[in-house]
Amino acid sequence: MLTFRQLFDTTSSTYTYLLGDSGQALLIDPVFEHAQRDAALLRELGLSLVATLDTHVHADHITGAWLHKQRCGSIIAVAAAAGAQQADRLLQHGDTVVFGQRHVQVRATPGHTNGCLSFVLDDQSMAFTGDALLIRGCGRTDFQQGSPGALFRSVREQLLSLPPGCLLYPAHDYRGLTVTSVAEELAFNPRLGGQANVVDFSGYMNNLGLPHPRLMDLAVPANLQSGRPANNLAAQAVPDWAELTLTFGGMWEISPEALAGVASSVQVLDVREPHEFNDAFSDASGHIGHAVQIPLAQLAERWVELDATRPVVAVCRSGARSAQAVVLLRKAGIARAANLAGGMLRWHALGLPVVGAATSAP
Repeated sequence: MLTFRQLFDTTSSTYTYLLGDSGQALLIDPVFEHAQRDAALLRELGLSLVATLDTHVHADHITGAWLHKQRCGSIIAVAAAAGAQQADRLLQHGDTVVFGQRHVQVRATPGHTNGCLSFVLDDQSMAFTGDALLIRGCGRTDFQQGSPGALFRSVREQLLSLPPGCLLYPAHDYRGLTVTSVAEELAFNPRLGGQANVVDFSGYMNNLGLPHPRLMDLAVPANLQSGRPANNLAAQAVPDWAELTLTFGGMWEISPEALAGVASSVQVLDVREPHEFNDAFSDASGHIGHAVQIPLAQLAERWVELDATRPVVAVCRSGARSAQAVVLLRKAGIARAANLAGGMLRWHALGLPVVGAATSAP
């Protein structure tokens, strides 16, 4: 069964798309700053990233392609016409990119830039149009080898020729719209639909008068290197005080095994109620040695009892209440805070040591 997710970057209004099947996945138009988020989603869905696809050399954000290659071993696939370095596969019109038992077909759709591609799912139920075709609009044509005539032909011949019910997913939308269809754009796109011809379209596009993208001078050179930073270092901070995992929801978690290895150097904060903390007969009996017990309901007032200079691992029965505790700690300014994945239930299941006597806050 096809797995599909539409992800969003609020800074550049960029959509990133995840397609998955049979344990493998593609990412279309990944954003550098969200590589951790995307990797977390892939892990939670049990998918291995085989390739990142960029629809074009973006001018408003930096691609996450290089970061994903370093972390996941995925290949970087871009248009041969884009002239980007660091790519593993240079795509041409008519190529296919396989993931699991499915594939997308590559369609060259130049006009916004000369290296624009669109990707059509194998059953033509979905197409990912980059900036060539937006919802009731299209990408600009006044820089990066843009051409109104080329874009008009690309959209009409390669995208609006798809089945009427084919869903179209753009690289951007600045109004919060998420999806359209071939039938809708043929009927309602003011630039490319209805009875508009190339003369109408060119007149429209040549008089837009838009300012150049704010990040263009930074983004274009970086994207011509497939998002590889100049110093080869990922710009995203990863906590170094323990082996942590970032969830798709944005929560740093630590496994019981990892916590057992660093327990002496961190503060373990148990946010259960006192009777749970000391109960020797519950399904999550006892507590972790040296744990500080502050009920979640009291944490907003009592977090000052913790040492803000040392990392904190929040613990509860299952990991739900402690996740909220991490949110509260971060709001209070304790940045080095993580949640114990699975809580005391998982700690017990792994046979890790517990004690029954309560300890008090320092």
